[in-house]
Amino acid sequence: MRLGFQRAGCKCVFTSEWNPFAATTYEANFGSVPEGDITKIQSADIPDHDILVGGFPCQPFSISGVSKKASLGRPHGFDDVAQGNLFFEVARIIKDKRPRAFLLENVKNLVHHDKGRTFKVIMQTLEDDLGYFIPEPQVIDARNVVPQHRERIYIVGFRDPVPFRYPKLENQRPVLKDLLERRVSEKYVLTERLWSYLQGYAEKHRLAGNGFGFGMADLDGVTRTLSARYYKDGSEILIPRGKNERPRRLTPRECARLMGFPDDFMIPVSDTQAYKQFGNSVVVPVIEAIAREMVKSLRSPGNGPIQRRSRQLPLIAVAS
Repeated sequence: MRLGFQRAGCKCVFTSEWNPFAATTYEANFGSVPEGDITKIQSADIPDHDILVGGFPCQPFSISGVSKKASLGRPHGFDDVAQGNLFFEVARIIKDKRPRAFLLENVKNLVHHDKGRTFKVIMQTLEDDLGYFIPEPQVIDARNVVPQHRERIYIVGFRDPVPFRYPKLENQRPVLKDLLERRVSEKYVLTERLWSYLQGYAEKHRLAGNGFGFGMADLDGVTRTLSARYYKDGSEILIPRGKNERPRRLTPRECARLMGFPDDFMIPVSDTQAYKQFGNSVVVPVIEAIAREMVKSLRSPGNGPIQRRSRQLPLIAVAS
């Protein structure tokens, strides 16, 4: 999110990130250590800012996250105290700091979770309790700008009504083969044991009439959604290597490219941590496009002194 907003002319003044490995990646690329657990940070310790951006954890609301937690008898959604309730930390900061605008991102399933009740609570909190103007939230698929089918919901809010439209992403017709590395280590090739297991698992579910199984990527098309579980077996996006050859995983750099990160973005952590981070990330060009529309709206005539004050909008990035 920070990369996208910086490209739109914003300056980051504060970031919160509790995961030490994500903080390591952040420091390597931005030169500063983010603050820690947002639940332990007082609003008074957060600088004033014009735009708040955040992605509260997806897992309590995602289809896979809900299914897994339900099968284990664990709470999900807002009942998941450790993750789901972080939305209310974002709301707490918005209430106390009153930024001029915010952008929140989550999984598409957020709208339907708990028969729509979760989303209703979120919207009532933002509109009724906090008094923000909320254009109709949009589900945007990133496949027009990166070769990945990735639908996410974006919620933009403004302290005052402004003219705002979500961007229409021009179809750049991206294809997977254009972002693959030329030389890839053998360590990314699936072992015979894992490949046999994935084939057997897929066949088992095929016979049962289910659609579960590995995803062999179309090199001339787009991939499935990259998830944080990719480090486990890479099954949702496998790269074919030729007839009778075992497929391979994407490399961390290829995952970065699939999310729209530039090649100079450093990856200082292990492959496992990198897969988790990119699977949990946002698609940078999508964020940039939304950020530019938000900045345009805030700089519209008759909408405050920001044009006279600075070319850069103070930005807060509250990461999950």
